[in-house]
Amino acid sequence: MSEQDEALYHRAGFGRTAPLGTRPALVVIDVQYRTVGHERVPIEQAMQEYPTATGTRGWDAVDNISELLAAGRASGVPVLFPHVAPKDATTPGGFRVKSPTLASPDPAAYEFVAEAAPVDGEILVPKDHPSAFFATGLLTHLVQLGVDTVVLTGCTTSGCVRASAVDAFSYGFRVVVVGDAVYDRTQTVHEVSLFDLSSKYADVLDTTTARAYLSSPGA
Repeated sequence: MSEQDEALYHRAGFGRTAPLGTRPALVVIDVQYRTVGHERVPIEQAMQEYPTATGTRGWDAVDNISELLAAGRASGVPVLFPHVAPKDATTPGGFRVKSPTLASPDPAAYEFVAEAAPVDGEILVPKDHPSAFFATGLLTHLVQLGVDTVVLTGCTTSGCVRASAVDAFSYGFRVVVVGDAVYDRTQTVHEVSLFDLSSKYADVLDTTTARAYLSSPGA
């Protein structure tokens, strides 16, 4: 963003910081092998396995997600895992025309990445669309858990994370996007998406700050 563009946003009143709540949930979106690949290699190599893989760009974020999971679990924060359900010819939506590579024929593509996988008792939310809220039970889970703040991690920053952040904001939750615990295919798209989310819908925190918050939400 140019200084001139940033000044326009500031003049419009965007980008203020919202107070965080005391009952957060950690939401880990689509951290499956289809989004990173099975090996820690650059994106160009990872895409040879899965066209949707981001390689080391995603793996760097996975390491931070692992830290956030440890902090949230230690303090009893609910953890939920929206994830792409296996897609086939019966799956609703327009992905077959717009982005057919989303439907991998390899069942291993849909497995959770081991370093950021759910444990017993955590909530799995299969989804067919970008937002983790659309046509899923996520909203009901969050309401029943008494959640007031949604902490978003995962991928992609410009896709499912952004769509979920906008919906979480629209449903009245306070929204955190952990900037170094979300990932995308290009740095430009990642950073522009974070800028836009921070301007209007979410507070963008780093892993260190988010980990401290999850460790002591009421502090």
